[in-house]
Amino acid sequence: MSFGAYPNYGGPVEKLKSLIREVPDFPKPGINFYDITTLLKDPVGLHEAVDTLAGHYVGRKVNVVVGIEARGFIFAPIVAYRLNAGFVPVRKPHKLPAETASAAYELEYGKGALEIHRDAIEPKHEVLIIDDLLATGGTAAAVAKLVESLGGRVVGVGVLIELLALHGREKLSAYDVHSVLKY
Repeated sequence: MSFGAYPNYGGPVEKLKSLIREVPDFPKPGINFYDITTLLKDPVGLHEAVDTLAGHYVGRKVNVVVGIEARGFIFAPIVAYRLNAGFVPVRKPHKLPAETASAAYELEYGKGALEIHRDAIEPKHEVLIIDDLLATGGTAAAVAKLVESLGGRVVGVGVLIELLALHGREKLSAYDVHSVLKY
């Protein structure tokens, strides 16, 4: 089934946007949160979102798809499957059991840190980074540095949603950034 089964939406981007709930003032006043759980429960919407996200990278060499905790875990394994690649989780501190490499970063409303297993990326691995959202770019930039510190090469950064007003793409100018939806 495709979006052709949904009349009156004007195209796939509009349909996907219509499936995302906007929650004002979450997690704090002034932040407009794009809740993807309403898209995830729609089988056709989920299928279209994953196909569009993965489709940009079909035909490229990708050894590993890195998913950023937490919502990047939803899309990254499915994209990895579609690209015949492995999946590697990047997690918040103290969640991975073996030796890790870590990086600190700034969010649009705070600070954070992420870790990856030191043996997750092999030298010269072609790595695709997947997350649900690109805001300020700090999270994806930190993950790219982690991948590169382990000898991997970032072939792209794919996200479901990009918040254009926050200019996150600027921090990722060295990489092929692909976003399915832009707000």
